[in-house]
Amino acid sequence: MTTTEPPRSGAQAVDKAVHVLNCFRGGDFELSVSELAQRAGLPVSTTFRLAQALVRGRLLEQNPANDRYRIGHGLACLAKPALSRLGLDAAAPHLYALAAGIKITVSLSVPDADEALTVFQARPPVSFCSHQVPDERRSLTTSAVGHVLLAHTDRAPGEVFDTVRRRGFAVEAIDHADPIRALAVPVVGPDKQVWGALGVQARAARLDADLVRAVVPAMHQIAVRIGPYFHAAAAGEGFDAS
Repeated sequence: MTTTEPPRSGAQAVDKAVHVLNCFRGGDFELSVSELAQRAGLPVSTTFRLAQALVRGRLLEQNPANDRYRIGHGLACLAKPALSRLGLDAAAPHLYALAAGIKITVSLSVPDADEALTVFQARPPVSFCSHQVPDERRSLTTSAVGHVLLAHTDRAPGEVFDTVRRRGFAVEAIDHADPIRALAVPVVGPDKQVWGALGVQARAARLDADLVRAVVPAMHQIAVRIGPYFHAAAAGEGFDAS
């Protein structure tokens, strides 16, 4: 007796809904239905139906003032176990304290295949500007956070990584109309492995050599404090150090 494969329409709808949610990965707080449709590569009518279903599920919410969509509280609740697994719920107060002390946004990144993935940002209460916001994903081989993560693996021979290991931090010059400088220090987990990187970035004119010398020790201090919260299985999944 042969059986027929069940229709895939349900799975396809889920895939499309995931595409809609992924439209917010770039850091946009609100998007219109047409912007969602363009980014997801879907018809506006389909996108509207999916967005409304996500609103009913509390994964998205709609701003009553302009009908634009934004991430809902339900998605934040679902993300909480993952944040706890990474140790971010315990580390967050220390990251906010560092951001307030140095008056620069502090980001925490972990390795994800060949990229450094930003999993948390702590913004300072004053002196914040858009130059301080890192990309969600940065190449391990070209970014400061990536160099810190790679420097403590077998994948990082060469003078650049020798310098990172010797100094204890990495520096990156980011090409921009208003040049940006980025710094990163390693976060060592309870198993003595580097599972994350603390990063800051700001206008190069502000983050000059004097400020670098001032903030790096503070970054190291917080990296040591949050290190015990990191778990190898959580932060290092998918990262081949060989």
